[in-house]
Amino acid sequence: MNNSSHPFGSINVSKIILPIVIGLGVVAWLFWREFDPKTFDNMIFTWKAVVFLLLAFILMFSRDFGYMIRIRVLSDNRLTWRQAFRIIMLWEFTSSVTPSAIGGTSVAILFVNKEGISLGKSSSIVLATSFLDELYFIVMFPILLLTVNINRLFTIGDHSGFINEFFWFAIIGYSIKLVYTIIVSYGLFINPRGLKWLLLQIFRLPFLKRWKHQINEAGYEIIVSSNELRRKPFMFWVKAFGSTAFSWTSRYWVANMIILAFFFLPKFGDHFLIFARQFVMWIMQLIAPTPGGSGFAEGIFTRYLGDVIPVNDLELAGSLAVVLALVWRLISYYPYLIVGAFIVPKWIKNKFADKTKATTP
Repeated sequence: MNNSSHPFGSINVSKIILPIVIGLGVVAWLFWREFDPKTFDNMIFTWKAVVFLLLAFILMFSRDFGYMIRIRVLSDNRLTWRQAFRIIMLWEFTSSVTPSAIGGTSVAILFVNKEGISLGKSSSIVLATSFLDELYFIVMFPILLLTVNINRLFTIGDHSGFINEFFWFAIIGYSIKLVYTIIVSYGLFINPRGLKWLLLQIFRLPFLKRWKHQINEAGYEIIVSSNELRRKPFMFWVKAFGSTAFSWTSRYWVANMIILAFFFLPKFGDHFLIFARQFVMWIMQLIAPTPGGSGFAEGIFTRYLGDVIPVNDLELAGSLAVVLALVWRLISYYPYLIVGAFIVPKWIKNKFADKTKATTP
């Protein structure tokens, strides 16, 4: 099979190893710069740690389960639970080996289509998921700014004032998401023909170009599906957005569970601050040029969340943050690379096998 004949044709072992090397390399550098031998004296591994780390894994599973519910809702339950799981894992794997700004959305249409959904319907499903994801960010960010003290949200260490690189990263990232959401909303609910044009531009990318004519032929079907989405009842969108909010909220509580595994946070406000900072971190990762934000995510976690670790020694907090950043990525990122490495080859074989080849009895 020619590698170029499927969406993973340009993804080889090196592209799976690269984000791991980058991420662990940054962690190693942070260890060399920040590590304090007293770090592990403050991280006692007890049954409490086991319970909260297990909860962190459960929250990551809950996040994917929410995505599975959503894609089944958007497909009118035409996708089975197994198909929904496969699509989500393939989607997450693609996002893990591509820069954060690109993600897996562009090829997700093909994942859904290869599971038996028409090309036009697949396009509408994927664009609806993208719209719902961005809508969650658009709605939640102002709520967080009104709920969390803005100085606590953006001020790091002893620095005075919140106007710093974290603040500007968040504002720029939010602006990009807002513009994107407006464009997608316009395409889905006002001008589906404009949406078709946008898809054709996306499918000019080298690794997607072979499907450009199919996308063009599916233009009418995209318009029909868009009209179908506009006619969906209110409860349809409540279920779709509810599962989206459940997914992202589950993900943002992972760091809370990791910190609680080794430390005690007496105030609920501290938990909500960590949740809010994770939200801002995800917006910041839009600018990360590395696959899955490798290196960038670990560095941001260390500096941005290290500030809320409940220890009096600021230098020790930095060292502890490096360890927690590694644990965080081991739970929230690396599993998708491992699962994808198992699922992708079998999926390619099943979905892109040359069925025209004669078989001998």
